[in-house]
Amino acid sequence: MTPPIVLIAHGSPDPDWRAPLERVAEVANARAGSDGPQVVLAYMDFIEPSLSEVVAELAARGATEVRVVAAFLSAGGRHLKRDVPRLVAEVDAATAGVRVHLVPGALGDDAGVIEALAAAALDRGQSSRSNSASTSARNSG
Repeated sequence: MTPPIVLIAHGSPDPDWRAPLERVAEVANARAGSDGPQVVLAYMDFIEPSLSEVVAELAARGATEVRVVAAFLSAGGRHLKRDVPRLVAEVDAATAGVRVHLVPGALGDDAGVIEALAAAALDRGQSSRSNSASTSARNSG
């Protein structure tokens, strides 16, 4: 079994917040195919499933190793410097027979992600020029 990948994200009480991450997991699973790793989401706060719930489910399916990737834009900050490593270590210690490993860094550190975000920023910024008057009118009303 190829070790599954868990994308760990912060979480939000707003249900719309998770949609882009769900799409990332869907696209990753499609790209990985049936022979590649399964990609699943876990959240630190506000919404489920938690990392411990996901790892327990993966262990029940036979996983002996789980790789955790931080679905954050930056590896800086308290969450990735302290909270996520502590959480991964706790889940690793609590889950017998499964090695839970935190992959260093964050998705946002990846050169491809930076390029995609830069392109999206330009695309959105340039396309909003023609829509800026209507958006301003809607937002001021």
